[in-house]
Amino acid sequence: MAKVRTRFAPSPTGYLHVGGIRTALFAWLLARQGEGQFILRLEDTDKDREVEGSAEHLIQSLRSLGIDYDEGPDINGPFGPYRQSDRLGIYKEWAQKLIDAGRAYADPYTSEQVQQFREQAQAEKRPFLYRDQRPENPPAWDGTTPLRFKSDPKSYEWHDEVMGDLHSGPEVIDDFILIKSDGYPTYNFAHIVDDHLMEITHVIRGQEFLSSLPNYLNLYEALQIERPILATMPHIMNEQGNKKLSKRDGAKDVLDYEKDGYLPETLVSFIATLGWNDGTEQEIFTRDELIAKFSLDRVQHSGARFDQKRLLWMNGQFIRQLSLDDLWDRVVEFWPDVANGADHEYKHRVLALAQDRLKTLHDLPTLTSYFFAEPLPDWQMVDSNKQLSKLDRSRHIELLTAATKALESSDFRAESLQQTLNDLLEQTGEKPGILFSLIRFAITWAPFSPALPETMEVLGREHTLGRLQSAVDSAR
Repeated sequence: MAKVRTRFAPSPTGYLHVGGIRTALFAWLLARQGEGQFILRLEDTDKDREVEGSAEHLIQSLRSLGIDYDEGPDINGPFGPYRQSDRLGIYKEWAQKLIDAGRAYADPYTSEQVQQFREQAQAEKRPFLYRDQRPENPPAWDGTTPLRFKSDPKSYEWHDEVMGDLHSGPEVIDDFILIKSDGYPTYNFAHIVDDHLMEITHVIRGQEFLSSLPNYLNLYEALQIERPILATMPHIMNEQGNKKLSKRDGAKDVLDYEKDGYLPETLVSFIATLGWNDGTEQEIFTRDELIAKFSLDRVQHSGARFDQKRLLWMNGQFIRQLSLDDLWDRVVEFWPDVANGADHEYKHRVLALAQDRLKTLHDLPTLTSYFFAEPLPDWQMVDSNKQLSKLDRSRHIELLTAATKALESSDFRAESLQQTLNDLLEQTGEKPGILFSLIRFAITWAPFSPALPETMEVLGREHTLGRLQSAVDSAR
């Protein structure tokens, strides 16, 4: 059996979206699982849509996620070049084979004539098929006009590793362009030639290409090459599940997710489980687990809903699994400005305390700024709290004054602080949700923070007591 060779073949026309990443990831997993090769090929033949810097961005995106490739534009391999724009001579050779076999012809029509054909078909209420207008005696192809495939309409039955057994009729097969008038091949032609020459065994691509499969099958036959194993990925849907995910729905550049504090491990696990599971209740997977467990027959047929809340939850899980040293290395760019110049050991203690509450690395400033700079009292936070808003300001002052007095005798170790707080509950007769929340606001003035005793221990006696008194003074 041939060793597995898969490929990811994006067009450098913009950033790499979630759907593209999933296609790349599934192809990568399949190759790594079979100890085969994963190839990156840039399909840069649509020069009108190409975006400058996009190719480099695509490569950076894959590498940031650890989706490494064995052959590609910047990694020499036996089947290069790996940019289609560098392979134009190859496509012309294969185009000539079709011309010689009577399976390709020069397109003599102008765009205006083609539009007339379309309008005529519309007026006659029939689908427009280019093959109905196929010229009887086309001119010799000299490269200045499009080269079209001379199709052989027929029915097909084929197996898709995800979608199952599929079939189509001859009515969907048409004469499509192989090489454009600018000399560049179309995707429909180039990818089939390249996959064959690069010995690709499995072709994984999105659902949007499914309608073109009969034309591809027709071309495989005309070129007399064996088609690879085919697998079609269903769409990734928006959070409501009612349409394909788009930029309008918040789909972002994968590098932007990392800038926002999402871990590569999270993105890989989350994207892998968009439409795939291993048949168990497991929700998050390491890279090694995915390589061991992934299979195309476990990819669902229907669209997978993009759940932002699940992504956020998963990221928190992965953050908590990191060692403190690993987390330290990753948060270098996320510390608040007020932490600049702070003692290394102190920052380490703060990070250890914050780790369990981080959902993204971007949360670090909100969770830690008050450890490095005195926060300004903001009683609006107290007044907008559902439980604390039921108390008047005099009661807030009374509780904070009692807390200050009780904490003065503490040794400011977390265990002792917790006991002092528990004793204070009995003394004041308040619920933890009221007393502890009020104290937490008074010493952090942050929307959320780590556990209260540990927070006070790291802040220390002077800062904790000083902030409690400052809160009382500002409330008077």
